[in-house]
Amino acid sequence: MWDGVASFKGIPFAAPPFGANRFKPPQPPQPWREVRRANAYGWVSPQSPYPEPFRHMLGDAGATGEDCLNVNVWTPAPRNGRRPVMVWIHGGAFLRGSGAIPVYDGTRFARDGVVCVTINYRLGADGFLWLGEGAVNRGLLDQLAALRWVQANIEAFGGDPASITVFGESAGAFSVASLIASEQSSGLFQRAILQSGAGHHVISAATAQLISAMLCERLGVPQTADALAAVPIERFTQAQSELDVERAMQPDPRRWGEVATNGMLFEPVIDGDLLRERPVDAMVKGAGARLQVMVGTTSEEWRFFTVPTGVIDHITEERVLGLAQRQGLDPANAVATYREASQGATAGDLYTAIITDSFFRVPAIRVAEAHARNRAQAYVYEFAWRSPMFDGRLGACHALELGFVFDNLDRAGPMLGDDASQSLADEVHRTWVEFATSGNPGWRCYDLSRRPVKRFGGEGGSVVDDPGASTRQLWEGIR
Repeated sequence: MWDGVASFKGIPFAAPPFGANRFKPPQPPQPWREVRRANAYGWVSPQSPYPEPFRHMLGDAGATGEDCLNVNVWTPAPRNGRRPVMVWIHGGAFLRGSGAIPVYDGTRFARDGVVCVTINYRLGADGFLWLGEGAVNRGLLDQLAALRWVQANIEAFGGDPASITVFGESAGAFSVASLIASEQSSGLFQRAILQSGAGHHVISAATAQLISAMLCERLGVPQTADALAAVPIERFTQAQSELDVERAMQPDPRRWGEVATNGMLFEPVIDGDLLRERPVDAMVKGAGARLQVMVGTTSEEWRFFTVPTGVIDHITEERVLGLAQRQGLDPANAVATYREASQGATAGDLYTAIITDSFFRVPAIRVAEAHARNRAQAYVYEFAWRSPMFDGRLGACHALELGFVFDNLDRAGPMLGDDASQSLADEVHRTWVEFATSGNPGWRCYDLSRRPVKRFGGEGGSVVDDPGASTRQLWEGIR
């Protein structure tokens, strides 16, 4: 108990997904009768650490182990009340991360009257490898199992099973979109927040089979569950990392399929069962129309990937034109429009802005548009506060909002520097709490005429109608 908040960590919602359970859908956990200690995080999904400099920026996910399907709960009132619930799905490109990262500590959500739950799910090949037998989207099935655990048990922790908000960032937000699109999630949550991730990033069964064959070839084993299960877990995760580096260095669509442009080795798969189409296409048809949705991005997402590595300083005008062409834009017009929208931008700045829009901003807008056309409630935000890291060049990059959302500026790592705005954290965190409590974060729903966007931090705060309209319009009919 801390300041009126109780935490319960490492609670299993499914059996260890190894041994006889390897590459199978999540199985029920072993029940227990004795009092169970719940004062420390459980194991997290096996993974390799982030390479530098990202490991320094993001930190470690926790200790990996086989019994990794567990949840952590923070509550202001165990066994007393029916408070709104927020269930967090972590990011990490479906290869890394966990619900135990310090910035995800849910104490301050509980302090403000919300029962907060963070979950773990299988990552990489264990979560998403196509084996031609059984379920492929095991990571998503783990998330569904965790949500069912919440439905069945959260009242005992003071939560209301009829008032659940599922929220996630990056791969966690892609997961949220996939859950919205799946019929199997019906009734498991009433609200959804998608931070820096939306409904475009899934892969076809054909591409999933291709990645599976590549991984098995690298490991030198047949493409079967038994053969893969016999590979030592350290070598298994190392091979995934090696293959991901190869993809990043030579992202040829002829070799990698959608993975080349999606930028992630493993993603949810359109398997005809759990996912029948891209989540955004399902949303256009009405999936999730009964849910209240909040979706948004940081202003300069892709600087997270180009500034720390120094790549941003080696991008030429020719590369920018080539990127625009590959994205389906008219190269000369696109570059001119982006340059006009960002006076004094270098070629690296323009390249980064185009990928930010393609990967994050435009897909977020498409989710909001789908909801608006279905007369449903969607709210759009932009996080514009800029990091002081790398002499300020990191900007309003990917993952920067996390410390503000959880009101954990002191646990967010070096990206926030020493003088992050507590008043901004108060505002952002309060907005997330209000949305989870009432379904209304405090500004107007997105519509196709005004297109209101709440901007947090930076110049021109408050609600702005159709920010970046000129660049947004470039992507009509393309993304």
